[in-house]
Amino acid sequence: MAGKLRAAVIGVGHMGRHHARIYSEIPDVDLVAVVDEDLDRAKEMAAQHGGTAYADVSEVIGKIDVASVAVPTVYHHTVARPLIEARIGVLIEKPLAQDSATAGEIVRWARDAKCVVAVGHSERFNPVVLAMNRINVVPRFIETHRISPFTFRSADIGVVHDMMIHDIDIVLHLVKDRKYTVNASGFPVLGPHEDVANARVTFSNGCVVNLTASRLALKTERKIRVFEPDAYLSMDYGRKTGIVITKDSNLDLLKLARERNFKDLSQMANFDFGSMVNIEPLEVDDSVEPLRAEIDSFLNAVRTDSAPAVTGEDGAAAVELAERIVESIKKNTPASALRDAK
Repeated sequence: MAGKLRAAVIGVGHMGRHHARIYSEIPDVDLVAVVDEDLDRAKEMAAQHGGTAYADVSEVIGKIDVASVAVPTVYHHTVARPLIEARIGVLIEKPLAQDSATAGEIVRWARDAKCVVAVGHSERFNPVVLAMNRINVVPRFIETHRISPFTFRSADIGVVHDMMIHDIDIVLHLVKDRKYTVNASGFPVLGPHEDVANARVTFSNGCVVNLTASRLALKTERKIRVFEPDAYLSMDYGRKTGIVITKDSNLDLLKLARERNFKDLSQMANFDFGSMVNIEPLEVDDSVEPLRAEIDSFLNAVRTDSAPAVTGEDGAAAVELAERIVESIKKNTPASALRDAK
């Protein structure tokens, strides 16, 4: 698709306003429409970033080439369908849908219309994740922690779909396996949905993942640790830093134990483990805002009619795993705890 792309942002709340800002900054894109059921808010964003304000998505069909959908999750499918059927490239904020059945419908609509649909898992474009991609991680165990204070923005969904969904997508991206078993626990504290959650996911390829999320913390922390047979990676999403720890190429503990006539490795307790490994900082390039990188990738997919970095299928897979985690939480949570939170 040559020439400038005509873009719209549907829903200009917390995330949508950032989409509008970024589209307005891209030279080969014209932000021509800002849509929100609150027309005054749409007019405010249009005044800041350009375009015409509208109250309904039906008013922009035929006037745009691409659109970001940043309305509440329960309305994603309603808003996206007419855009997809008109073959307008769509970037849908995460999660793709409120449940796996609806996510599957969106994927089918996109396939039938041969329309580009990308999902806004912007953590994929975090420079830490991009750095991991460059070293071809083959994980055997993954541990994630994502905690923050309660923001009151997503009280209509639980912490799994609100926060853990980021890590679920990264895990599926790294493990590259869609067969798994789930055992999870969690508790609602401030409302009817879980505010704290922990899930253990065992994949068919042998990788085991432990995910923890909480929106009741007094600080914000987003970390992932990945263990491979010969390496360990520790990354901080928020600080955009990471380290890679690898075994020294000459290290053979069993051979060393035999040479010292040790009967078992416990006799090596006085050895300095730090001297047996190599510790290197992960090379992280944080010069580009992750959301800008996500939108650039989406626009490139539309221009070249190619698969986006995070496809509709990827988004649906993340929703399915999140759904199974929530089902496991409900199964494992005492009924009294659920009653008390209502």
